[in-house]
Amino acid sequence: MSPTTLPAAGPEHGHVTFLGAGPGDPGLLTLRAVEALANADVLVAEHEVLDVVRAHARSGVAVVHPDPGPSSDWFPGTGTPQLTVVDGVSTTVGLPAVRDAAHLVMEAARGGRRVVRAVSGDPGLDTYAAEEMLACVAAGVPFEVVPGVAAAVGVPAYAGVPLRDAQGADVRFVDARTASDRCWTEVGASDGTVVVSTSLDSVASAAGELVAAGRKPDTPMTVTVAGTTTRQRTWSATLGTIAQTLKQAKVLPSPDGGRPVIAVVGERSAAAQRDQLSWFESKPLFGWKVLVPRTKEQAASLSDQLRSYGAVPHEVPTIAVEPPRTPQQMERAVKGLVTGRYEWIAFTSVNAVKAVSEKFEEYGLDARAFAGIKVAAVGEQTAKALIAFGVKPDLVPSGEQSAAGLLEDWPPYDPVFDPIDRVFLPRADIATETLVAGLIELGWEVDDVTAYRTVRASPPPADTREAIKGGGFDAVLFTSSSTVRNLVGIAGKPHNVTVIACIGPATAKTAEEHGLRVDVMAPEPSVHKLAEALANFGLRRRAAAEEAGDPVTRPSERRPGARRRRTT
Repeated sequence: MSPTTLPAAGPEHGHVTFLGAGPGDPGLLTLRAVEALANADVLVAEHEVLDVVRAHARSGVAVVHPDPGPSSDWFPGTGTPQLTVVDGVSTTVGLPAVRDAAHLVMEAARGGRRVVRAVSGDPGLDTYAAEEMLACVAAGVPFEVVPGVAAAVGVPAYAGVPLRDAQGADVRFVDARTASDRCWTEVGASDGTVVVSTSLDSVASAAGELVAAGRKPDTPMTVTVAGTTTRQRTWSATLGTIAQTLKQAKVLPSPDGGRPVIAVVGERSAAAQRDQLSWFESKPLFGWKVLVPRTKEQAASLSDQLRSYGAVPHEVPTIAVEPPRTPQQMERAVKGLVTGRYEWIAFTSVNAVKAVSEKFEEYGLDARAFAGIKVAAVGEQTAKALIAFGVKPDLVPSGEQSAAGLLEDWPPYDPVFDPIDRVFLPRADIATETLVAGLIELGWEVDDVTAYRTVRASPPPADTREAIKGGGFDAVLFTSSSTVRNLVGIAGKPHNVTVIACIGPATAKTAEEHGLRVDVMAPEPSVHKLAEALANFGLRRRAAAEEAGDPVTRPSERRPGARRRRTT
């Protein structure tokens, strides 16, 4: 059996997988972890890793309180993974957290269930999971361990602090919460790198322990909070100056002083090179909260691109898609596809692809109905939606991804080569006439069919509206004039500190008509070029701050009422 083959759960005792979820970045989950999560019947997760692991569980995951009471059904329903949150609040009164978690795992494993017990970092280094494993042994429950990226290793890597140099310095790991005097004495006498797991308000105390044990006060030190996430922040100092550094940065004193941090200490830890090696925090949009006024389906690839720049995308639908009021026209056109009425079908949006595919499903048709028909897509995203449907488009604009770009490449009607002169154009009820007029000019007959209606979406939650109007977002991407009008209509006008990015001149004009100052415009009408343009804006903004000797901040971190300088 391959080491990664999923073992079968026993009919009585089930099976438990102790899984390391890494230090925070969901992308650090291993392939084996994702495989185990996808096959779990029950997921017992620490609160801080809940969002990281939940996305990989099977559909229908539910939250079950850890102490539901003797009369309740602990696992309602059958065949659906259940989610149990284990945290400091939910533990049974009078029992240590680890015993409570072990009890939950044992209960979950009964009846042959496959249980995943997810913990932060790595089960062997960041969490004392051995007691839970021993409980499995005592109960005859088979278990396995899926290692994760330990915080003490992953966080320094994301902070740009290598733990070893070319000479191969020793590396010691210390948990300041449990370290003994002997431990501090040993690492203080060493000249190796020390990785200290501690809390923000205990960093200075740990630094003092190392100095008292023999380390020089001028030994380099870095401290990283919220490591591997877009909230990450790192301070560089020395053992003797770290307390003052955190005070000057107004980090301490703070009610958040109990937040966990990873501190790296040592002359050979390359802390002095952090300015050059800080690849994560120097991303062009690091930590920027970017509003994407599109549906989750439409925004998926755009949000992924923004994340690659270090941003935190927040998707807010500004339109909702509904069926046409009178479906007969769409029904006749789809039947015409099957009977050979059309030479071409042109898709101008992902929503048009969805509308046609849903009508196909209603009639029991599939992509084979497109046989013999030429298919055009207005751009890359529409083409991807067609390919997912099983249809490879014959025509995608080689230049501008718009109706005008499509017309640039569209062949004129030729009665010799084109046996049929008709084009099926399924589109929105508010679409412009540019494409219809252009096709008619090229000699084609057009069945311009309303495939779906676009209506203004419901307002977003109150906290999102407040963030939009109060400057809680660092940037907003407008991909059309309608997204400008609809967002302002359902949520209000973005605050003047928010960077406004528009996909083209028409969208920029609409934004300015609504009193918005446009900072960024895409060099060509493409959502990906728009995101790229925003990233370039972020890079220029960072470079300007560094050149002026100012701290690099996000737009939302500016003082209320501060005037904005325009960056071109």
